[in-house]
Amino acid sequence: MNGSFDSQKFAAAQPAGERFNPHITCAFLYSITRYGYPPAAEGMVRYVNEMADLGFRSIELEGIGADHLARVYADRGAIRAAIEARGLSLPVFCTVLPGLGSADAAVRRRSLETFEMGCETAAALGAGAVLDNGPLVPYAFPPDMPIHRHYSQEVLRNVGLPASLVWGEYWKALAEVLRAACDIAAGYGLRYYLHPCTGSLTETTDGFLRLRDAVGRENLRFNFDTANQFFVRENLSLGLLKLGGELDYIHISDNHGQRVEHLAAGDGAIDWDMFFSALKRIGFSGQLSIDVGGDESGIENIDEAYLKTARWIERKNEEYGIF
Repeated sequence: MNGSFDSQKFAAAQPAGERFNPHITCAFLYSITRYGYPPAAEGMVRYVNEMADLGFRSIELEGIGADHLARVYADRGAIRAAIEARGLSLPVFCTVLPGLGSADAAVRRRSLETFEMGCETAAALGAGAVLDNGPLVPYAFPPDMPIHRHYSQEVLRNVGLPASLVWGEYWKALAEVLRAACDIAAGYGLRYYLHPCTGSLTETTDGFLRLRDAVGRENLRFNFDTANQFFVRENLSLGLLKLGGELDYIHISDNHGQRVEHLAAGDGAIDWDMFFSALKRIGFSGQLSIDVGGDESGIENIDEAYLKTARWIERKNEEYGIF
């Protein structure tokens, strides 16, 4: 984990005044990689400035669980001031609330109340959307298990399901709570993105589309994630074609296809020319959010990984004319 900021090395790596295209976003995984999961909520202003110092004009922020989110909410004025002072945009604010997918109605209800605080925070910070992991299948995880960014396939293969779970009833209740979440988000003028991760009901494009049809809300969108979807063997170009013009937010990172990892672009096995050709074909002109890092990726210099990927996207955009 790269928890210290080497200003001399950074100055040498980044040309003076380098500023990336505003369609290139720095995902919050940058701060997570530097400071651990979750990074302290009281450090948000610092995280904003560090991402701006790299040259990004578009960034992500997160509220991770109820307590973390409450602190971000309390500091929203100072965070908004920092965003504006650095001339940044915040297309997405992530609200990480796995309880929305719980099989327990009381947990879903409490999570929905917290979700509204997340939407109010997002709107106060000037975001256009909120984002969360797609709902996990309601496995019977130990009650003291902390929130994870990714659950390993070994854990998911060996965890049970609640004895009371009736799938049809759960699916109906899940659609209802996500419909309510979409309506809350819409009340704040926000889109609501679901993120694909292993074990979730949206780990593939098809999984998202099935859930979206059940929810039936226009502001429910998919956060395409190249590394996660490549890992679960999805054909990325086909996924892009299925989403078409509804797609406007993508997490960009590379992967070898053998395990969960989020590598700098070009360091894995994804065929990026095929990917950008598909982006061009569907007329994509949204945000490409660099989502590189995490403990699972073993990146020694996270600053250079983000700079490398941002410059690479700039070159790909010159070649393909995406935005």
